[in-house]
Amino acid sequence: MSELVTAAVEVAGSVVTRWLVKQVQKILDEGEGKKRQVLVRLNSPNDQGLDFVEKLSDVFKQRRLLLQARSLRPVHLDKLRRKASGELDPKARNSMLRMKGSLVGQMASIRTPFDSAGRTPFDDAGAPAHLKHLRKLASDVIDPFVKHNYVKAINEKKRQNNVLWAARSVVLELTKDELAKLPSSVPDIAEIHPNRPVSLPSVSEVHQEQLPAEIRDQLASAWGLQKINAMAAWGAYDARGKGSTVAVLDTGVDFTHPALSGKQAGWAEFDNDGKPVAGSVAHDSHYHGTHCAGTIAGGSTEGKHIGVAPQAKIAGVLVLNGERGGTDAQILAGIEWAIEQHVDVISMSLGGLTLTPETPNTYTRAILTALMAGIPVVTSIGNEGNQTTGTPGNDQLAYAVGATDHRDLPAGFSGGRTHIIYEAPHLPPEVLPFTYMKPEVSAPGVAIFSCAPGAKSKLLSGTSMAAPHVAGSIALLLSAAAKLREVSPRDRGFLLQDLITSSVEELGEVGQNHRYGYGRIDVLRAIAFAHEQGYG
Repeated sequence: MSELVTAAVEVAGSVVTRWLVKQVQKILDEGEGKKRQVLVRLNSPNDQGLDFVEKLSDVFKQRRLLLQARSLRPVHLDKLRRKASGELDPKARNSMLRMKGSLVGQMASIRTPFDSAGRTPFDDAGAPAHLKHLRKLASDVIDPFVKHNYVKAINEKKRQNNVLWAARSVVLELTKDELAKLPSSVPDIAEIHPNRPVSLPSVSEVHQEQLPAEIRDQLASAWGLQKINAMAAWGAYDARGKGSTVAVLDTGVDFTHPALSGKQAGWAEFDNDGKPVAGSVAHDSHYHGTHCAGTIAGGSTEGKHIGVAPQAKIAGVLVLNGERGGTDAQILAGIEWAIEQHVDVISMSLGGLTLTPETPNTYTRAILTALMAGIPVVTSIGNEGNQTTGTPGNDQLAYAVGATDHRDLPAGFSGGRTHIIYEAPHLPPEVLPFTYMKPEVSAPGVAIFSCAPGAKSKLLSGTSMAAPHVAGSIALLLSAAAKLREVSPRDRGFLLQDLITSSVEELGEVGQNHRYGYGRIDVLRAIAFAHEQGYG
């Protein structure tokens, strides 16, 4: 340990500082050159959002022992109607607390996360005010950090910071000495992470002659749509995703493709520092993002239906630059932009490989912010095989997806494992070490037919292809069960995840497992469950 880092421990001496020093030392040891670009995540001393994460950790512990996905079926709409203050009816609250594995049910035990003044608007009509409130709480923590003399002195050297409020983080470029002194120089720092490079996910292209007869014979649509009962849901509920918007954080989207014509709901591009690229217009720097967007909301191409929710809209976000990839800051900026656009779902078929059971917490706060805004964050789990995963898919709050083939067998490349958190400022010491399992669910991800830039199409395999099936299913679910939008933002994201998870086709080991999660999704059953519980 360097002398500077040792001095920091002696000056501050707190558990948080020792944790920070350990992170800083790792960044100093593993990086190259004289400077380091880092993501500094901040906390207030009384951060109620961390209470929320602590409660979520309790839910995940309880879910490990559940043997049936159906145990996660959410409560009736009447029990989720909140007062303007965010309070639930006491009887409804007690009933929900008995639902040990339900995300929505257990969240009922928390009165109003982020409620600093005793009253916060949580209803749909107050959604913009709710988001404004979340931003203010983040600013209350970030502004003092940016204005701190130590940080101002760094910025005066023309290495300007970039604020990512949804992640409660600031991107800083520091010399090694400046980084070593940071934990002891500035208060309320929760974590310091390197702004890691994120590569383009590896996918495999499949050729037509390699397809089994069962796939070739499905001429009306991509086989995944039939497997998850999307087309049956169109007919049964006369819904195809209208009114839903999905943010696709990827290599971009080619909206000029006939299958995506008229589906653009927004566009943004970010650089490696997480700053918006001025003057950017919608395009795909590769083909990956367009393929994913097509599976979510594409119309038809070459005579085949390809989109799970073909009347949904796509907000395209370029956070991976073709073959060059991107950074954590780039992706976090994309999540923040999507939250500000009030999208319904965030879909991310990207990530960095994680070989160990320990996972970084780089994305936890940003995903929590999205969930508190009512937005599920759907992620691919990674393509390096069993007992590996990718970040952010392996974050404890991400809704991670594994890949299956047309026979409902798990793809050999599909990741999944049990993860362990040994140390984390957002979890109390008594719950550590904390373990949780990935993925949550699985979906078709082998030989998936969808669109590609230039009015073309491709057959691709990867968990990148599985995650869009889930994101599209959530968009379809929202259009087929309109009263889901009556649920307050603080509950809706968890409710949507519970509906998709509880309705899966249960496969593999009983309960959640590394290969299927709880099982392969079935959007028709999810919609039926939603109607049964009053959300239709």
